Amino acid sequence: MNLIVVESPTKAKTLSKFLGSGFSVLATMGHIRDLPERKIGIKIVKSGEPPAYKFTPEYVLMPKKQEAIEALQAAAKKATKIYLATDPDREGEAIAWHAAQILREMENGKWRMENGKKKKLSIAKQQAPLILNSQFSIPNIVRITFHEITKTAIEKALANPGQIDRQLVDAQQGRRILDRLVGYKLSPLLWFKIRRGLSAGRVQSVAVRLIVEREREIDKFVPVEYWEIAAELRRHIGGLKEGVPTFLAQLTKINGQTAKITSQDEASPVISELKEAAYEVGLVDKKEAFQSPVPPFTTSTLQQRAVGKLGFSSKRTMRAAQGLYEKGLITYHRTDSLNMATEAVEAIRLYINKVYGERYLPSSARFYKTKSKVAQEAHEAIRPTDVELKIENLKLEIGADEMKLYELIWRRTVACQMAPAIWDQTKIEVRAAGSKNIYVLTAEGKIIKFDGWLKAYGDTAHATSNTTENQLPELKQSDDLDLVKLDPEQKFTAPPARYNEASLIKTLEELGIGRPSTYAPIVSTIQDRQYVEKLEGRFQPTSLGITVNDFLMEYFPDVFDYQFTAKMEDELDDIARGKRLWQPVVADFWGPFEQKLTSVSKVAERVAVPVEVTGESCPLCKEGQLVIRVGRFGKFISCSRFPACKYTAPFAQKLEGVKCPKCGGDVVIKKSKKSKQFYGCSNYPKCDWASWRKPK
Repeated sequence: MNLIVVESPTKAKTLSKFLGSGFSVLATMGHIRDLPERKIGIKIVKSGEPPAYKFTPEYVLMPKKQEAIEALQAAAKKATKIYLATDPDREGEAIAWHAAQILREMENGKWRMENGKKKKLSIAKQQAPLILNSQFSIPNIVRITFHEITKTAIEKALANPGQIDRQLVDAQQGRRILDRLVGYKLSPLLWFKIRRGLSAGRVQSVAVRLIVEREREIDKFVPVEYWEIAAELRRHIGGLKEGVPTFLAQLTKINGQTAKITSQDEASPVISELKEAAYEVGLVDKKEAFQSPVPPFTTSTLQQRAVGKLGFSSKRTMRAAQGLYEKGLITYHRTDSLNMATEAVEAIRLYINKVYGERYLPSSARFYKTKSKVAQEAHEAIRPTDVELKIENLKLEIGADEMKLYELIWRRTVACQMAPAIWDQTKIEVRAAGSKNIYVLTAEGKIIKFDGWLKAYGDTAHATSNTTENQLPELKQSDDLDLVKLDPEQKFTAPPARYNEASLIKTLEELGIGRPSTYAPIVSTIQDRQYVEKLEGRFQPTSLGITVNDFLMEYFPDVFDYQFTAKMEDELDDIARGKRLWQPVVADFWGPFEQKLTSVSKVAERVAVPVEVTGESCPLCKEGQLVIRVGRFGKFISCSRFPACKYTAPFAQKLEGVKCPKCGGDVVIKKSKKSKQFYGCSNYPKCDWASWRKPK
């Protein structure tokens, strides 16, 4: 009997479908060994030779994994060969390595359980770990990888087994130790200087910094007035006015210069002159515009698209993607590669030709260039494992979230290999001769001529030859035009938008911060720590988040610098590629960081987290003012005299200018038991109005 080790029962079940009776498939149930929860778990020894420090991780078995480990060990004793088939990335490689260590040591001594009870495994403390850069090979334990759970992929992997990639293990180990050092050494400092219970993360704190800095940009923003003037026009046909199509043209130039109108005083004479001006067509420019398809999904673009299209959080997206992958429906979902297997591309092209017709099939396959410096997480973009498997055939096999995400992936994958969409694009310049000035107004419109990839993509799958965007009437140069009406509009420049999950992930990716497997945990962690909150889909920093960010930026600006954090990611990539060793990388970080910790603990003053005053008196003590504080579970209302007065109450964010459609009271943002945001009346329980949608 051969044993195959995977991470999850779902993946084990899917694999079993493709394997014969000679195989047993067991799951580790995720990580089975890690650093301890309640202490740093890293032995640091100063060295007299490079690297300046040596780091020895003290791994322990994960809580509640004893049953899975015992099952693995029992099966391993009977197995002829053991295949480690965990996910094809650094995390999966590390799980495989830890599983191999446990199986290797089962005859040589047992492992200490973290927080374990007195059971079979809860005996002697682990001996010193293996030397991390030694050659690792156990005769009957091999490593196999595949990027899709299909019969062909599994058979190919079994026919070509290898060994654990120590470079990937070291890269994961380096990241884990770096993050542990930052978290466990900075957190006590934050407890002492700000308040107990706080923590900092090497990458998460940088994400908080982005959100805080964006909020300050918004606070400092000064709106600038500007005016847009549009004219509704129609072709002049004698005295005929009814039935002649109109179109809108926007004022773009005054006397050959770009029109910039910044006040009512500047706008008034322009409006007066345009009302009396003579209008004619100055230029008609018609051309075909080609719109190429978007590339297939990477982890980042899938998360961004799922936010906008499905309203999924990045965590929800990755949970659904994990299910799809483990059920064998999509390729591995943690990837920054845009590559697709040649066989997959050919299958997609055959499908396009069969279903949509030859017109929708380009003469040659499309291949997309990966932007990432090192697409190390997987060899392919995210795609269906079988393009013939459409969503209507899966409804009984997958959940609602998985179904929605699969359709998104399927449409994107098929569309990326289809012909471009073609639009007939028209640009009209209108000349308006006033009494003193010459004005140019511009109108643009387009009509889809061939829908191409849009037919499969979904958002505009309804596109036909009649689909238009601001359709313009047939006009030719020098045609006289009649003014129907002017539409001047006073506007003000808007501040930069707050980050939502999509824009935050996109910015992190552009800065080179984080990797495919880390985006969702970053976004979840900064919310769980109450450093930021999501209001109407966008992130705002809490007073606690601002305070922690300002403290870290004052005393550790280099550690949480964007470029420095990106450089650390590059160095971890270098470890994965075998260009660096993890010990020197961690040592180079630890030396200056340790010195800074020592000096900051001596010179930094204690910082108070500011509270927001509501202007209401405390109903309990009648002396204090009600203030808004940030606790472990988010914002709450308390008395300013705390701890002398213990009054507290739940906090609900009020929407300015929005009234309850039922009673006229204020509308507030609330959260359900599952932390899903909804809208309710501030007069509850007297008024029970509530809605998932924001009232107008």
